[in-house]
Amino acid sequence: MRFKDQFQFVRKNMKKNRTRIFMTILATAMGCAFLIVLASVGFGLHKSVIKQITEQRVVTSIDVHGKQDENNAYHEITDEDIAYFEGLENVKAVTRRKMMFQEGMYKVEGYQVDAQTLVAHMPSEVKAGFELSAGRLPEKPTEIIVGYDFLQALIPEGATYEDAYDEQGVVKEDYQFKGELVGKEVILTVRKYEDEKEVTKDIPLTIVGVGKEPTRSWSYDRNAFISQEIFKEIETFTGTSNGMPAVGREESGEVREEGPPTYHEVKIYATDLSTVEGLSDKLEGEKYGVYSVVNELKEVNILFTIMKVGLIFIGTVAIVIASIGIYNTMTMAVTERAPDIGIMKAIGASPSVIKKIFLIESSYIGLLGAFFGTVVAYLISVGVNFGLPLIISSAFGEKPPEDLMFTYIPWNLPLICVAICLGVTILSGMRPAQRATKVDVLKAMRREV
Repeated sequence: MRFKDQFQFVRKNMKKNRTRIFMTILATAMGCAFLIVLASVGFGLHKSVIKQITEQRVVTSIDVHGKQDENNAYHEITDEDIAYFEGLENVKAVTRRKMMFQEGMYKVEGYQVDAQTLVAHMPSEVKAGFELSAGRLPEKPTEIIVGYDFLQALIPEGATYEDAYDEQGVVKEDYQFKGELVGKEVILTVRKYEDEKEVTKDIPLTIVGVGKEPTRSWSYDRNAFISQEIFKEIETFTGTSNGMPAVGREESGEVREEGPPTYHEVKIYATDLSTVEGLSDKLEGEKYGVYSVVNELKEVNILFTIMKVGLIFIGTVAIVIASIGIYNTMTMAVTERAPDIGIMKAIGASPSVIKKIFLIESSYIGLLGAFFGTVVAYLISVGVNFGLPLIISSAFGEKPPEDLMFTYIPWNLPLICVAICLGVTILSGMRPAQRATKVDVLKAMRREV
């Protein structure tokens, strides 16, 4: 008996009991829809968290915090380390920055702003993706670049924070600097303490470039990038490393010493995300303290994998409950079709063929239930993602994050559901199918089982 004939025989018998078969398929579809929707919550939240992490960080960057010595103490990165990093395979760029350990006061045409002052290696910054919105890169020691938000943070000299800023932390329009920054002279004021008295020094500089606007709406950039020569001038004035305004050289513990330059912020940019983990592992093996987005993704993936497996397990319970209906349906089918089974055995049908026919029927019911359950699950997912934010906003007065995805159904989730459903339905039909093979021909012909 060919498979086609077996399948047609199954369909013919299923049509005789449409109502019972429909209810069984409905129960199976509900179980599958429940499994997919429940698991899709875990997939959706996982996708939202991953998206948030990757948007907050440059995914190909690796932060290098220092190198561990024989005594397990960490030391800052030097030029020798930078050269080693740049020689590694799959490294696109290595940026290194020094920070001035006091917030510089910058004054431009009667306006002022406190800004973080940095020294950066601009060629590597550009290679890593640093761009300007206006102007050019510095060519002289007295030329600087400022961040995109440097202009918006300028307020009139003598103005207080309460007067100049509104409730959202934005400079009021009446206090804003009017004009362009490129080409303007700016005075950087640094300070130190002598005999517990503050001493200041003004350093004239020229703004030649403005950084590009940050791609993330929450990011804020009002840094100022000065040259290494100006940085050394500041260290000479304060008498401390990194321009710390310490109270005396002996008390500070940060007296500037001649030696190889070190860097406070070092980032390695890999050629693509797939090479980040390999680079991180290599550097960790050489006792560098590194951290990348891959570290966060590993922890998040482990957490959500456990969560998704748990939700799929809970959803499987619904399919198992639906399998009771399949078992009942198949058991009744064996009873009702006893004469047919007897005829088939009388004309030479083997027990394996009879068993296969009933397993085909139970599998067919499971596949139909899985198909309709998947369709319903997708419809529910779309409705939840669209309607739930509106319900939360209207009922609780809270606006959920725009990028939050409550449910997400990846292509492999329906496949997992189909596999589970098919396995459960085959197991449910196994016992009735086995019973069908044991039907006595003579009793079956007399409609007795």
